[in-house]
Amino acid sequence: MTDFNEKQIEILQVAEQLFAEKGFDGTSVRDIAKIANINVAMISYYFGSKEKLLEALVLYRISSFKLELENLNQENISPIQKMEKLIEFYIKRINKNKCIYQILHFEISSKKRDIDLATFTKAKNENLRLIENIVKEGQQQGLFQKNINVPLLPTIIMGSYLQFQMNAVYYKELLGLHSEAAFENYVLNDLTLHIQKTIKALLVYEN
Repeated sequence: MTDFNEKQIEILQVAEQLFAEKGFDGTSVRDIAKIANINVAMISYYFGSKEKLLEALVLYRISSFKLELENLNQENISPIQKMEKLIEFYIKRINKNKCIYQILHFEISSKKRDIDLATFTKAKNENLRLIENIVKEGQQQGLFQKNINVPLLPTIIMGSYLQFQMNAVYYKELLGLHSEAAFENYVLNDLTLHIQKTIKALLVYEN
């Protein structure tokens, strides 16, 4: 299910905030209902359980990114420009939705509960296929190398971003980023540019 109505989206956003603040186990369906100003039965009606609510939240975030990638694939710009915009999309989206990445990382790594992530995996594979389209276009135009390991491209983008965020205190001191605004600006500009250059070197230059 990817077509969520306005009330479902509101519930998902409240759940995301509470999951990030209090953890999955520390958040009850009643907590979510209270903040969303609805009754508990409505959450059960829409999602069935707290685990299914988390699955829906992941799918909601992943599916909306797919639309951005589809639009990017249709743009009349070079494959290199598409890849640069793709990286910008990734960083902005991860930075804006830190909550869901925190939740997902913990739930997958802890394996405390059996969450069905089959739909999540399917959505990720569809997004990867759209990235592959950009790479193939660049290869057909003679711009990109032939031996590109496409599945590892998102790991470089996300890994670089997450490493930077996990060591935020260190980098703030190292780079003189003495306010949250300065840190955010660095992420969306300097860090993004660094990742763009890294991916471009991987795609374009010979070994």
